[in-house]
Order: sequence, then structure tokens, then C-alpha cells
Amino acid sequence: MKAEPIVLFDDGNHKCLMFDSLVTGEGVQSNQFLIVDGKHEALIDPGGDLTYTPLSIAASRYMNIRDMDYVFASHQDPDIIGAIDRWIVHTSAKIVTSKLWARFLPHLVSSYVTNELAGSVYDRIVSIPDGGANVRFGNSFIQCLPAHFMHSVGNLQFYDPVSRILFSGDLGASLGGADDHLPVRDFDRHIPDMIGFHRRYIASNKVCRLWANMIREMDVTMIVPQHGKRFEGPAMIDRFLNWVTEMECGIDLMAQDHYRCPVDYV
Repeated sequence: MKAEPIVLFDDGNHKCLMFDSLVTGEGVQSNQFLIVDGKHEALIDPGGDLTYTPLSIAASRYMNIRDMDYVFASHQDPDIIGAIDRWIVHTSAKIVTSKLWARFLPHLVSSYVTNELAGSVYDRIVSIPDGGANVRFGNSFIQCLPAHFMHSVGNLQFYDPVSRILFSGDLGASLGGADDHLPVRDFDRHIPDMIGFHRRYIASNKVCRLWANMIREMDVTMIVPQHGKRFEGPAMIDRFLNWVTEMECGIDLMAQDHYRCPVDYV
């Protein structure tokens, strides 16, 4: 575990910090994000049991965990929100997620649906509609963007207009690369670390093209996925948008051979 987070942005009042390499053992490494605006704090995709303790300890150096405003969850996977029960009990944060998954979150916190420590879980969930929404945060807001089928059917991404950072969840994710705390320097050499993940986990090229059209209309200076390296600067962001626009993935690659009755035993 790294002792210090990566500082993605800091203007003295508004900070964006990235924690990485918190997972030990066989779990998949992921990035967790803390945004601080004055006395307001929010975590993005904080993870599951493998990251809760190291993240809460590391983040407590930059905020009062108990008084945190929000936990933003891009989708429902365990490496995104698996430790939601602990964040519910140990903080006063509201949980921001797609309305499609909001109704399922109480299943993860059945022991705390209503208790004197956490209050009502239902009162703590902010359900984001399919079209996205802006969530007021400090002197600004966090924009919840629609990112359907990337890879979850109710996927969200989060844009911070102060830092102009897009937290892209699984889109742009890479696995197996070295120096994941650094930005991508050579896009062509980075493709092999991304392509397998995207072909498997992103639904189709159509949604990629629609998503890229949306992002091209925005003022984005950095795209930071939940796994692996980030994309910084106009040239690298443009390379990524062009690549993802042309990439075949998900159902684009399906054929009849993928839908046959199995003959093997396990």
C-alpha cells in the first residue's frame, strides 16, 4: 500500500486524490477517489472489504470520516460498493447511485436497514435517474453522467467541473500494466492492457460512440478509470475517444458458437 495518495488536482481549496494499490492478496487492484471542497468530502467508488480499512485510514488524514457528505457509486459491483454497510454505519454520508441499483442496496446492509447508529438506509440513498443529475457539493457540484452498459446496465460516471476530471469507472480500465499510478505516456503500447477488458465488459461499440459524442462536448482535462492508468491532456484524451469509438466489444463479437449447450463437466 502506498503511503501517500496521488494528487490529481489541488488549488488550495478543492482537491482530488487517488488512492491505489490498497488491495492485498488475490483481489483485483482498483483506484479509489476522494474529492475535498473546503469542509466537504466525497468518496467515489470506495470498494469492498479489501479496501475499506486501508482506505478509511488513509482518507482520514484528509477528512473527518464521520462527517463525509457523499459516497458515489458508479455501479453495483463488489469492488465498487461492497463495503457499503461499513460506510453507512461509520459515516453520515449519503450514497449516490443509479436509481436502477438504489433499490438493491438495502440487501447489502440488511442488518442496518434501520438502526440507531445509521438511521434509515432508505433516507441515505440518492437515486440518480437514467438521464443523470448534478449533485450539489461544497461550492460546486458533482455531475453524474449516464454511462449505460459500460459495463453495468445502470452505469454512472462522475465529472468534477472544478478540476475538470472525469471519473470513468470501468471505461478506460487497464489490467496488468506497470506503474499504474502514472498517466498513459504511449497510447499504442497501452492498448494491450485495455483491449481484453473492454471486449469482455463493455456492451457494444454503439454505446461507446454515443458516450464519446457526449464527452467531446465537455471540458475534460483528465479521464481517470477505476482500474489502471489515467489519460491526461487533450491529445491523449482524443486518442482514447477515437480508440473507444472504433473498438468492437461485447455483443459486437458474439456469434452462434457462443450460444451452444455445453458438453464439458466441471
